Amino acid sequence: MRLRLIASALLATLSLTGVALAQTEVITARREGLRGVGAHMEAMKAIADARGNPAPAVERIDAMTAFFTTFPTRFPPGSDVPQGTNPGQTRALPVIWTDNAGFLQANANMLTQITALRGAATGGDPAAFAAAFQQTGATCGGCHRTYRAR
Repeated sequence: MRLRLIASALLATLSLTGVALAQTEVITARREGLRGVGAHMEAMKAIADARGNPAPAVERIDAMTAFFTTFPTRFPPGSDVPQGTNPGQTRALPVIWTDNAGFLQANANMLTQITALRGAATGGDPAAFAAAFQQTGATCGGCHRTYRAR
């Protein structure tokens, strides 16, 4: 009987460890993806600021579209381990899970804005690209204010 109890406790501990590792992986993946988006935005900022040819930005915009298309799936229940704790760290606020409809709408808004940014990039007009880039940054910031801790 005692051996069964020990075995059950061990299995429960291993199960929880597996869940914690999975949550750490999803947090790490979304954090890395968002860093990638930040790098794309920095590179496009240089184009917008210089009023340069926006065509090279299309590849970056496509990468951002691919990321944001699956972005909501990167926040499964339980992946809200606060920053500064282990095993994972996130700046995602609980409102992502308590107002998931709002979060999904914010992501849809981002995808709409990225589509507009792509249109401006393929149109070749540096001024239109700069304006669309500025609006894309504002859309990013709007999501950050509501759904991300500073």
